[in-house]
Amino acid sequence: MYRYQLALDEPLSGAHIDELRRRVYFVSESITGFELKMSDDGAAVVAVGVETASEADVEELGRKLKAVIATEVRPQLASPPKVLWRSSSSRRAREDTSFEAMRADGVVHEVGPGQVALGHPALTAVDALDRLVRDIVLDEFGGVEYRYPTTLPVSALHRSGYLSSFPQHLMFAARLQGEVDTYQQFIGDTQRHGTIGEHILHRCGPVERVLPPTMCYHTFNQWAGTAIPGEAMVVTARGGSFRHESRYHATLERLSDFTIREIVFMGPTDFVRQSRERFRRRAVALIEELDLFGRCEVASDPFFAGADGAARVSSQRLLELKHELHLEIEPDGDTIAVASFNLHERHFGEAFDIRGQDGEIVCSACVGFGLERLAYAVLRQYGWDVADWPALLRDQCPPFVHQLSASKESR
Repeated sequence: MYRYQLALDEPLSGAHIDELRRRVYFVSESITGFELKMSDDGAAVVAVGVETASEADVEELGRKLKAVIATEVRPQLASPPKVLWRSSSSRRAREDTSFEAMRADGVVHEVGPGQVALGHPALTAVDALDRLVRDIVLDEFGGVEYRYPTTLPVSALHRSGYLSSFPQHLMFAARLQGEVDTYQQFIGDTQRHGTIGEHILHRCGPVERVLPPTMCYHTFNQWAGTAIPGEAMVVTARGGSFRHESRYHATLERLSDFTIREIVFMGPTDFVRQSRERFRRRAVALIEELDLFGRCEVASDPFFAGADGAARVSSQRLLELKHELHLEIEPDGDTIAVASFNLHERHFGEAFDIRGQDGEIVCSACVGFGLERLAYAVLRQYGWDVADWPALLRDQCPPFVHQLSASKESR
């Protein structure tokens, strides 16, 4: 393990700490750990201590870090998050429901970095919570549901602007070039080395598909170049989503492979704005019904490596285009973002040429629930005895789950 101190040219305001923290690991793949060094008065960051697995060029690491701070962090408006709602619940995350305890009891199993398998009752919680959200979409908002393929055409992310906004999260779906010589060489290499090796891309065909970072891009791609069938439309889908999160993955947060229930609103500006606000209030009401402790606040996306990234983050906050629902997952008050409510204005309507019946470009908004995160918050605040869960959630569980819980109580 190698440790280096990367001094900043000038102190960075403490108000920018969160934005710096969520970018350090993306500075270089070699960074395996980091610590922010504060000024004597604790008001500013003066250096970043980093750890690497092998010897690194400290000047090059410093250059990259300073470039990220200069373009991505310092230009952002430094203001505390605006809180839109706070839970009235007195419930808090429990000491005895840690992720380590979940692993010990077989509730979860870590497959690899950023990948976690769910056992009972975590999987039960995911499905039950999804049913509650899905019912709201279908019954109260008149939504239509689709089940999309896992992979997404790269062209969809290109026209959406995602490729130039979040390159750090991209995960591509590659395949071998369709030639018999390629197959034979590949088989020979794997037999000799017992692995596909680190340098396989030169044998792959053109990258045409990508693992989707969220579900809404499937919906926009589906309606690209068409007019929606009515004055407005509500579409929902549940599916696997994929984002490379570097070393930020922990517990059931920032998984590279996770599940989202997404709702997309398309139509006139007033409909879209009102629908996003109405759904946010309905989601908050659901959290209150489940007696979970948390808050909803104005947030921003982690735009990265683009010349206008900081400006886009600041604009997103000022215009309150993104709201996030946070629930407590640690007794010390740490929270996890379990849902977001995003207003796109005409961005995706223009990018995908989606129009209304009047021929005008539609506005859009989307709501996304990270189902593993939402289930994790429930388990941290209630534990994994289903009998202790709120009645609203228990009622969504299949009969065998209640039988398992009853059997446990009788022992």
